Amino acid sequence: MSLKIISWNVNGIRACQNKGFEFFITDENPDIICLQETKAEQSQVSLSDLDPSYKQWWNSAQRKGYSGTAIFSKIEPLNVTYGLNIEEHDKEGRVITLEFKDYFLTTVYTPNSQNELKRLSYRQTWDRAFLAFLKNLEKSKPVIICGDLNVAHKEIDIARPDANRRNAGFTDEERHGFDQLVAAGFVDTFREFEKGANHYTWWSYRAGARARNIGWRIDYFCVSQALRSKLKEAFILPEILGSDHCPIGIALKTG
Repeated sequence: MSLKIISWNVNGIRACQNKGFEFFITDENPDIICLQETKAEQSQVSLSDLDPSYKQWWNSAQRKGYSGTAIFSKIEPLNVTYGLNIEEHDKEGRVITLEFKDYFLTTVYTPNSQNELKRLSYRQTWDRAFLAFLKNLEKSKPVIICGDLNVAHKEIDIARPDANRRNAGFTDEERHGFDQLVAAGFVDTFREFEKGANHYTWWSYRAGARARNIGWRIDYFCVSQALRSKLKEAFILPEILGSDHCPIGIALKTG
């Protein structure tokens, strides 16, 4: 038995729907789907071709058409929470956590530091608060984290590291935030299976970057050390279009 979870920054769920989102979910048939940058409220989205056995949870930003996350699950959770329970951080719909019998699952759309790093200071505050939130969950049971963490952790995770040293998503400060996640015991699942270069999850729409694979790996599944032995696979699906990000996933042994 195994548990299959897919995560995808869809960069607008309604736009992604027009590019085959529901057909992709049908083909992959994951137990749980985690979405980031939904840019919509649940009432604005009709998923008529989605398997009705998926129950849905949405966390939308106060600002219309911005940010937002969602989780669709065939497995009934014990509990669902939204955000970090910190008002400063909970206006943009960036976090949903489902509690299951043996683990927590948190999906996250980490704030971007933006052009000229206007939001880098806030981003550092967010990273510390998010890690503290995860460690608090972990006191009860192991945690699975997935989503767009908006950082390429190592040089191997970005096609052109030298050209992007002080660009949002590859600053020393943001990379240090991911270092702290790893130092706290969370495992970058993809790197458990693949040590090589040229594996990315986001490509700029400009200059044919995707066709040339000039990309960044900024979408992740990370798990508590207690789940490391249960990892069966971690994968990236760069051939799936529909967003400037591609889907990623993991399979975990269960039972």
